[in-house]
Amino acid sequence: MADDKKTATLSFGGKTLDLPIYTPTLGPDVIDISKLYAQGDVFTYDPGFTSTAACESTITFIDGEEGVLLHRGYPIDQLAAESHYLEVCYLLLYGELPTGAQLEDFEARVTHHTMLHEQMRNFFSGFRRDAHPMAVMVGIVGAMSAFYHDSTDISDPWQREVASIRLIAKMPTIAAWAFKYHTGQPFVYPRNDLDYASNFLRMCFSVPAEEYEVNPILSRAMDRIFTLHADHEQNASTSTVRLASSSGANPFACIAAGIACLWGPAHGGANQACLEMLKEIGTVDRIPEFIARAKDKNDPFRLMGFGHRVYKNFDPRATVMKQSADEVLELLGVEDNPILQVAKELEKQALADPYFHDKKLFPNVDFYSGIILEAMGFPTSMFTPIFAVSRTVGWISQWKEMLNDPAQRIGRPRQLYVGAEKRDYVDVENR
Repeated sequence: MADDKKTATLSFGGKTLDLPIYTPTLGPDVIDISKLYAQGDVFTYDPGFTSTAACESTITFIDGEEGVLLHRGYPIDQLAAESHYLEVCYLLLYGELPTGAQLEDFEARVTHHTMLHEQMRNFFSGFRRDAHPMAVMVGIVGAMSAFYHDSTDISDPWQREVASIRLIAKMPTIAAWAFKYHTGQPFVYPRNDLDYASNFLRMCFSVPAEEYEVNPILSRAMDRIFTLHADHEQNASTSTVRLASSSGANPFACIAAGIACLWGPAHGGANQACLEMLKEIGTVDRIPEFIARAKDKNDPFRLMGFGHRVYKNFDPRATVMKQSADEVLELLGVEDNPILQVAKELEKQALADPYFHDKKLFPNVDFYSGIILEAMGFPTSMFTPIFAVSRTVGWISQWKEMLNDPAQRIGRPRQLYVGAEKRDYVDVENR
């Protein structure tokens, strides 16, 4: 909130401006520059907006220096260890942990919205068999606005609520069907007697020819992956959702925009990049070679899945994810999978090396989630779609918060123009 006693004085070109300073609940103070252009006829220059707060939010707080991630004030490690994904969804959407009755009602509403409109099956067959699952997800989610007209009016609170439930409920079905289409297997419909994570695993891996029983260890590991990726403050895809929403676009279009942004390898593809690195290493005996390359400042190679752009100490999500990875590998084993053998030994050698400890290059959530998904049998092309399933609730929570914020208006970043000055058109024969 604003502190009337605190201002920042900016002097330039003979002008002096007093800019209000806002003090957040947690984190550094924020200087309000919203009137800078009107009062000073200047803009600020901040590539990537890494020093600019574009909104107020009560959803997620990150302290990268201390390795802190809070959802509505609750530490992520507590939520991942003690809660489960749909309870965290409720927390992100509504601001408080639910009572037993509230949670039961919320889970029932999500469960009974997992089916897709039957005509949407036709959309999948319009893609080539080798289409990336993320391409399928962008198209299918965007197309939802053509099927669910009763939840596209963003001015209606009830329609916003229905759209929110539908997206959280249907995203696992869309991702699983994209996976099945990619592999050439028949679609598997959701079942109302299964929990969120178990339903997703069954839709991905069951076939009509035999019964499929979801292992509770794998289900719990998948639930933790969903939980640990549910929201991460104003990252690129969340900012994309907010920017699309600022124009008044319908919720399905906004989430499709978020999926498209997440597809970028610098954002949602980190765990896929980690597995590709493990494949490049190939065998355990080559690990010292790659560790030496990572330590060589003249070599552009770096260990994917170690360190984090935001977390300068440790990734608070990694501890819980490591526990799940250990449980999954103990269940499924690593003896027949050279990639998992490399992963386990790389983790061991890196954690024992003072260089990585001093540089705070610890294994992050992407390293462990990639190991888990590989062990479960997912191809790397499905890693980012699973990330999209997880992050949907975060996008929706941020979208709903933005629509309820009276200070928000259509996004319009400024620029530092360095192109040509005004010049006159020249006819083609005179050029």
